Amino acid sequence: MESFEQLVDQYQPMLHKIMHSLHLYKNHEEFYQHSLIALWEASQRFDPNKGSFTNYAYTYIKGCLLMELKKSNQDQERYVQPDEQFWDLAVDSCSDDPLQEEILLSYCCMLTPNQKKWLLYTVCDGLSVKEIAELEKVSLSAVKSWRSGAREKVRDLVME
Repeated sequence: MESFEQLVDQYQPMLHKIMHSLHLYKNHEEFYQHSLIALWEASQRFDPNKGSFTNYAYTYIKGCLLMELKKSNQDQERYVQPDEQFWDLAVDSCSDDPLQEEILLSYCCMLTPNQKKWLLYTVCDGLSVKEIAELEKVSLSAVKSWRSGAREKVRDLVME
């Protein structure tokens, strides 16, 4: 049989016609790749004693694209992918519980005020060391020392 590149050049209009007949407008490039794979598979499986390659390729490619379309639809039904607007509206879990800060601090009575600040900023607000340093107007090394001291005291408390 011919080289695959020649086969693609020859049957490219048919690939686009099949995709158009199946109304594949979403993920066009992905389905085109599937149709190329199906064309290659058809060229490998074709038996010249059973008929013309064009009819076989058309049926094989269309069947493969229909199976891919079915898989794609099943995935869309099974897995919910929220829009970007969902993530903008998602509420911070820390703000849901007004007592969370007090509960957290009740376990950390042995921490210094600065270590408590680091803990609250990190756990409740999700701030980085750099952000905490900017907010508190201190150096990065100061916040890092708060962090190491707090971790050490909490580790000791857990070990007891």
